[in-house]
Order: sequence, then structure tokens, then C-alpha cells
Amino acid sequence: MTRQNLKNSLAVLLLLLLFQFAIAKSTWAGSIVGWGSQKIIPDISDSVMIAAGESFSLALKADGTIVGWGSNGYGEATPPSGNDLVAVSAGGFHSLALKADGSVMAWGYNDDGQATPPSGNDFVAVSAGREHSLALKADGSVTGWGNNGYGQAAPPSGNDFVAVSAGSCHGLALKADGSIIGWGRNGGGQATPPSGNDFVAVSAGGYHSLALKADGSIVGWGSNHSGQATPPSGNDFVAVSAGLKHSLALRADGTIVGWGYDSFGQSTPPSGNDFVAISAGGWHGLALEADGSITGWGRNGYGQATPPSGNDFVAVSAGLEHSLAVKADRSVTGWGNNGYGQAAPPSGNDFVAISAGSWHSLALKAEGGIVGWGRDDDGQATPPWGNDFVAVSAGVYHSLALKADGTIVGWGSNGAGQVTPPSGNDFVAIAAGGVHSLALKADGSIVGWGSDYYGQAVPPSGNDFVAISAGSWHSLALKADGGIVGWGCNDDGQAAPPSRNDYVAISAGPLHSLALKADGSIVGWGRNDYGQATPPEGNDFVAISAGYLHGLAIKETAPPPIEARMKLTPHTLNCAALSKYIKAHIVLPEEIFPEDIDVNEPAVADPPDIDSEYIRILGGDPGPVKLEIAFERQAFCAELTEPGQIEITVTGLLTTGQSFYATDTITIKKTEAKPKPINQAQTARPLRPYNKSLLKLERIQK
Repeated sequence: MTRQNLKNSLAVLLLLLLFQFAIAKSTWAGSIVGWGSQKIIPDISDSVMIAAGESFSLALKADGTIVGWGSNGYGEATPPSGNDLVAVSAGGFHSLALKADGSVMAWGYNDDGQATPPSGNDFVAVSAGREHSLALKADGSVTGWGNNGYGQAAPPSGNDFVAVSAGSCHGLALKADGSIIGWGRNGGGQATPPSGNDFVAVSAGGYHSLALKADGSIVGWGSNHSGQATPPSGNDFVAVSAGLKHSLALRADGTIVGWGYDSFGQSTPPSGNDFVAISAGGWHGLALEADGSITGWGRNGYGQATPPSGNDFVAVSAGLEHSLAVKADRSVTGWGNNGYGQAAPPSGNDFVAISAGSWHSLALKAEGGIVGWGRDDDGQATPPWGNDFVAVSAGVYHSLALKADGTIVGWGSNGAGQVTPPSGNDFVAIAAGGVHSLALKADGSIVGWGSDYYGQAVPPSGNDFVAISAGSWHSLALKADGGIVGWGCNDDGQAAPPSRNDYVAISAGPLHSLALKADGSIVGWGRNDYGQATPPEGNDFVAISAGYLHGLAIKETAPPPIEARMKLTPHTLNCAALSKYIKAHIVLPEEIFPEDIDVNEPAVADPPDIDSEYIRILGGDPGPVKLEIAFERQAFCAELTEPGQIEITVTGLLTTGQSFYATDTITIKKTEAKPKPINQAQTARPLRPYNKSLLKLERIQK
């Protein structure tokens, strides 16, 4: 091995050791924040009406404004501004709103004209279907527009209608005499309502329909594969709502009942009896509470952006629809889509790095071996054997690993050559993208290989790069000056980072990108239909990872304090005593080492809330660390004036960022100081402070 190769290998090994040490002895551990596709419900407290669409939601507020959230690929969850709105309706990918002046507004997907309402100001109700829309006019007639492939946008004539409801491809209307008319697609019988004139409300779902009768019972018809058209018995219902394949009903006592398809929990509403309105969407449900707040349930993406609680996480990785995290104890936690087992990591507490791919996952062990799990049809989750690996990266169908000698190994799908890395042993970082790969060299330059359809595998020239990240079709690189360079597909702006030079970390998702700034805040750009490019505010973030429709970040959180044992000496506080200090003798847990102690950082005793005078390490190698911490006796006496027994807590800070605490009781005894007798010899000369150095000097002079 040449001298240069040896230097490169040592540099890589040093990186590994530093990373492993950072996890084992991290000065921070934190909680995880997720954003993007998990957002079922924002913080709204003054809503008066709700509407659940296929994958998004709307709420009308008391001030006449509308709030939208969820899927926003066509702008369906971005309502127009204004405070004169009185009703809302959420469809497949478009939305409708009724204004106070009787006109209709629409936004979102409009390929079939479903978001282009007719003019006029005589409308009194609106209903958005999947690709068509309906509106009830003041004269009792119904108007339809949008996709009319099944006649769903061509309601029957007449002026005795009092309510309308648009389903996926059919429509329903309630007449003044209590009867119902249906039209549009009728493959499951959803547009053929039962006869009768005692109906008071209707709701058209995906391929089924519901109606509420005057006696409080419910009737259902149409497709019933999941039981969605078979309502529960009872006559205490006051509202119904038909979703795509599930149904909801509100009872007179304020509780909610759900039935039908429940794969995402959409037909399992929350308990409670303070609900006043309901709305069933494609795969989720909403309920309005009496206090104006909203509750949501059902599909949550796959929960991939809803991290577990805790503040002991040290690394995160966001996959396509699942997420991984390493904890301070070196174990791995997974959540989100687990269809291939990709969110179910192996047990153990010897992991030092993770990488979440599209449907598979990788973890690096402390001994240098790699473990893979999840989808493995191309062998992407079957890493090579060995214990000399220092980094891993999981792509869509392929994987990469960096070895201690600076070489790269690839495995999995190789249709575009993405697992065939270039030769060389001077690589220090790797990144596996969709069907391309990147590597950072020791000299600061970048190499790319694999698919180059969008130019994503052709990095810019230069040797001032310090980090790389590969998305599905685009790539990012962080420069030594804190700037970011992007290249490849830029259809959503994901390869066009904002111009700054204060970045310290980057992460490229499939269609969006994230960057961590030096001040601890996060910037996002690119596709944002699920809010994935809109990270939370704050400047206490220490790590980031971009998934498909979500993002993850670790917030720096003070780890929980460590409990220690303590004995105070003396155990009785005698303010007339001559000793200068109250000493705390502390024994720390076994996991604390002498190098974790900063003797220059004062400990605190509370009460009386005073700093220590000194800290001494008395032992700990081997065995537990023992400390002697001294506090001024007179400071205790000045604050603790009432005789009796009191508990004292001593806290200190470790170099790891953690704190420790210990408690013991002390008895306060108040006595008067006794004057010392003064002999004649002492009165013959003035008293002076005792000074060893001065006495020694006097002896030498004599």
C-alpha cells in the first residue's frame, strides 16, 4: 500500500471512529419532528363547517375564511383568500365554496371543468364529486358541471330540490316532498335510491349512497363489498356522510358511528360525545367538535412522518414511505409503511448508522458489518459479508457501502450500472439515488455513475465539496464555503437550492430537498403538495432527512438527568463551627467516566442555590466515579435560617451535555458562636492574617 493510500484509509477509519464515538458519547440526543404526508389536522379552534376530500380536507372558520390541508398536488388544499364564504365542499382533487352573495368559487384540478363554476349569485348549496360538481339554486333547481361521462353532471330538471350530494360518478338530490332522485353511474345501484318521502338528508359516496330518514334511521344502497351500504340499526341518528368505501353517522348524543372499509382506521371514529358534524373522505374522516375544534382519523400516509416519542435519538433516515432512527443506546426503531418489512429493523444495540431506501433498509454495525431487511427482489437487502464497512446508503432498488480502505461496493439492481462503482480507494462518502449513485473523494471532488437521463449522474467539477446526497432524479452537493449545488431533474425546483453559504447539511428526497443551516434552522424547496418542503420553524435542529412525501429532523433536546448517590458532611449544619465547607460526596453510575467530569464547571446546591467552590475526582478508574464537591458553609448559613431538617439537591453538568443530580438531607442547628480566650502574648502585638509564605520568609530572614 502506498503512503497516500495509507493516509486515505486512515482518514476514512478516523471518520468511522469519530462517528461511532459521536453516537456512543454524543453531546446531544434529541426528539424527532416529522412533517409532510402525516398532517391530518392543523390547529383550528373556531371552525363551523368541515369537508373531507379524497386525500385532503377543508374547514370553514367562523370569520368566513377557509383553511385547507393534506394532498395539494393541484392546489385543492389551497383555498382563495376572503372572509365572505359560507359553505365548503371537497371533491376528488378540486374544491368548491359558496360565498355570502350567493356566488360559487372553485379551485384545484380542472381538466374537466369541474373547478369552473357557472356565474350567478343565486346559489344556496354546493357539492364537489370526484371530477364533477353540483350546486343547488335558490329557485330549487340543480346545476352540474365537469366530467359528464356517466351523466353525473346533468342533474334532472325541476325546482323542488332542497339538497344535493355529488359522489364519485353519480349524484343525489333530495326533494321538498322528502323523496330522493339519483343519476349518473349506477353499476352498483348507487344512483337508484329507495322509494319513500320521509327522507331528510342524503350523501353520495364512492359507489354507494346513504339517506337519513325523519325517524332518525339510516338507509344505504349501492356497492356493499365492504359493508359500507349496511348502516347500523337505530333511530337516533342526526347526520350521515358517505366516503369512498366507508360511512359515518352522527348520533343525537354527539357520538359517531362508522362502518365499511377500515384498512386505515377511517371507519373507526374517536370516542366522545361532543361532536356536532361529520365528513367522510376517501380514506379518512373528520369531525367537528362543539368547541369549534376538529378531529381527524384514518389514512395518515403510512404514519412515516409521525415519529415515536422520546428524546434519545441520534440519527434519522427517511425512506419512500417509512422512517428509521438510531437511539442513543445504538438500537434502531422503524415506523411507517411496513409492507415488505422495511420498517421492522432487527433487534440489537450495536448499530451506528442507518439508511432507509424505497422499500428496504440498511444498518451498519459497530463491528463494521451490515444488516439489510425489507424488499429484496433484486438482492438490494442482502449486503455482502464483511466487517470492514464504514458507511451505507440505500437507494430505490440498489445499495452501496463504503469500506475502510476507501473502496466502494454496490449490490442490487444494476440496470443502469448504478451498482458498478468506479475503481479507487480514495472515497470518503457515498449516496445511492433512484437509479444513479454518487461518491465523494478525499480531494473534495465528486464522481457519479448509473442513469444520467436528467444529468443527475454528472456532478459539477471542483474539489471543494464536503457532502453529497442523491434523490430519485436529482443530486445535491454541499461546498466547503457552506453553499449548495444542485443538478439533474428540476421539474419541481428540487435541484435549485436557495443561494446562501450558511448550510451545514443536505438531504435530497425524490422530488424535494432539505438543508440544515448553521443556526439550526431548516430550509426546504421543490415539490410541496404534502407540505414536505415546508419544514417546521425553529433553530434547534441538528439532523435532517428527506423522504418521498415527508421530512424528518432531530431537535436537540437536553437528555434526562442522571441520578447519583450522595452523602453530605457534616450532616448537621452548625453555623458556629469553624470548618469552611459543606462537602457533598457523590457516587455516579457506572456508565459515567472520569473524562466526563468537567471540574471547572461549578455544581449547584439547592437550596440555598449556590455554586460549588471546587470539584475533585476521587476515583473511577476502575469502578464508579466518586466526586467531592465543596460549598461554602457560610453561604448555607446565610440562606437556611430555620432550624430543622431539609433536603438538599446537588446538580452538575457533564462534558457529554447530560446533567447529574443527587439528594441528601441536612439538619440545621442554630447556635451562638463562643468567643475564644485571648492570652496576654496575643495582646502584645497586632493580629495579622495567617500566611504560610510570609512566615517562611521571616524564618529565612532570621
